[in-house]
Amino acid sequence: MSRALQHELHARLGFAAQLLDLPLSGVDLERLAVELTPHIGALLAEREAVLEEAAPVPYALVGPPADGDGGMESSRVAGCVARVGWDVDLDSPAAVLAQRLRTSQHDVLATEVPDAVTLMLTVRPQSLDCWRWWLAKCGASQESLEGEASVASGAWGTVTVHLRGEGVPALQQAHSTVVLQALLGEQGPGVVR
Repeated sequence: MSRALQHELHARLGFAAQLLDLPLSGVDLERLAVELTPHIGALLAEREAVLEEAAPVPYALVGPPADGDGGMESSRVAGCVARVGWDVDLDSPAAVLAQRLRTSQHDVLATEVPDAVTLMLTVRPQSLDCWRWWLAKCGASQESLEGEASVASGAWGTVTVHLRGEGVPALQQAHSTVVLQALLGEQGPGVVR
């Protein structure tokens, strides 16, 4: 951002110098832009922080629990579904981990905490590397397919994690296609010469 800000500042300083007929050379404008960029960047960051503090937190309430909810409290925060058992302490290891993952990982679609040490985690990884990262973090080595998702179980510290990766089979298939095309090169099927 600093380089882009520096270029924008240089252009605006040049325009102001022309408009006010200031005797500034290109070198002077360049030096001013370089020297002012950190200060302008700090002002912009400060303004953005103030605006973020005043912005409302996105949230939505989910309707009353259905018959099959089994004593779970549900909420939706910024597009992520969070379900916690009514008898689960919010300071329990699983609830704390779920909260931390919901707020820090954009791949998380849903968390469910049925008890103090179990987390059902649903993610939509952006790539196979992301999925491998999730598997490693959860200590899961065996994965299986369930429709359009891959599932695995493991442990994250003292919490048992049941991981569900939405769209992972499609990512694996796309990756396999790319690898196969790379191996076959121009000799692959469908290539007409």
